[in-house]
Parts: sequence; structure tokens; C-alpha cells
Amino acid sequence: MTKVAIITGGLSGMGLAIAKRLHQEGTVVCIGARRGADPQAIAKLHADVGAPIYVAALDVRDSENVAGFVQNVITAHGRVDILVNTAGVYEEEAVIGHSDKLWDDTIDTNLTGTFKMIRAVLPSMTAQKWGRIVNLASVAAHNGMINNAAYCASKAGLLGLGRCVSLEGAAHGVTCTSISPTWVETEMLKQFVDQEIADTGASRAEVQAKYEASNPQGALVQPAEIADLVAFLVSDAGRAITMEDIQVNASSMW
Repeated sequence: MTKVAIITGGLSGMGLAIAKRLHQEGTVVCIGARRGADPQAIAKLHADVGAPIYVAALDVRDSENVAGFVQNVITAHGRVDILVNTAGVYEEEAVIGHSDKLWDDTIDTNLTGTFKMIRAVLPSMTAQKWGRIVNLASVAAHNGMINNAAYCASKAGLLGLGRCVSLEGAAHGVTCTSISPTWVETEMLKQFVDQEIADTGASRAEVQAKYEASNPQGALVQPAEIADLVAFLVSDAGRAITMEDIQVNASSMW
């Protein structure tokens, strides 16, 4: 039977790589993203994937929006087999003077939004006795960094959430895992590189080399590598891997 997957935040970065990988395997991919109603974003997605893929506007912070999105997928395809939560935000602030807005938006998107997506798909998955849930955490779930309280807290929360979901789903054939990458060469990282170039006047090669040297392997993790891991975890072969966080850290602490 053809599997049906929902990927949040699947218009760029790791989410897009996962969408392409699952589509190549014959999975029906449904993407929800804040930019999901943007014609240019949709056109770029279809060009990147090489085929039309269902995409719609989705704000994971909004319970009604989440419930409606999931129900639309179930109505169209009869089921949801796979949920991959990659929607997330990242912004830095020191704890002293930290704004409520940044804290709330980070927790609401990265942690609470993931919870709301899981809550919406779990009844269908448990009823059909098969489901795979993968949450995109981070090495920040395990290690702290100055000016990253909100981000680290949101990602650490995913580990606790995943353990509870895996226990509730175990008897019903539903697994829940998370992946914690170090720096991955995504559009977001490229924005950081561009900003550092603008701030310091360093060359692109110098800034890029600094990020590449941030882990002992001396090479940035690629989105496709994360996608390959997801493809395994959501397959039948991943049945016994649950309540687990897999660090893709290239031997780096961050």
C-alpha cells in the first residue's frame, strides 16, 4: 500500500530534502508550511522535486489550522502514515532582557507546534495500527550555547515529548523518534554565512571554512544525509527503533 506522509516546513532545507527522498520512494507527500500559499514557493517546490506535490499553508502554532490541514489530507488520501516535523525557527537572545515574543514564538513553533501535529495524526495512526513520527530536534537538545536559551529549551522538550508519544503508540504499531543534527548546509546556514560576511568583511571561503571546521570531520552535514536517515526510520525496517534520538553530529558537540 502506498504510504502517505505529512512534512511540516518542507519547502526548504532538510524538510525539502526529506520530501524529495520520500517522493522518490513512491510515498504520497503532503507539505504544510507558512509559505504554503505562495505561488512562487509552490512553483519552486515542484521544480525541485520534479513533480507536483500537495502543499498548503500551515501554521503549526494554530490548533484549528493544524486540525484542518490533517483532516484535508485524510479526506484526500484516506490515511496518514508518516509525520515528519521539520518546521522550526531559530533566533538568538541573551537570557537577561530576553523578550517574551521570541521565547513564545520559539517554543510555540518548535515544541508546541510539533505536539499539535502529533496530536492531530495520532488517532488515525493508532486506528490503522501503523505510523511513523519523526521530529527534527538538534544537538542543541543535548548541549547549551550562550544566547540560545529558547532554542535549546524547545529542542530539549522534543526529546521528552517523543518518549511519551512512543510509549502511547507502541502497542498500536506507531513509532516516534527524533534526529539531532549539528550544523547542516541549508538555506538558513547560508543566511548566517551571508550575515557574517556582511558584518566582518571576511571572504565567503573563509566563513564557509569556519563552519566546515566546526566539527572534527571538517565537512558540513548535508540535507540529503538527514533525508536518508528519515527514509529508513519511516520504513517497515524501522519498526523497533522508537523512543530514540539519533545525533547526526559529525563528532561535534554543537
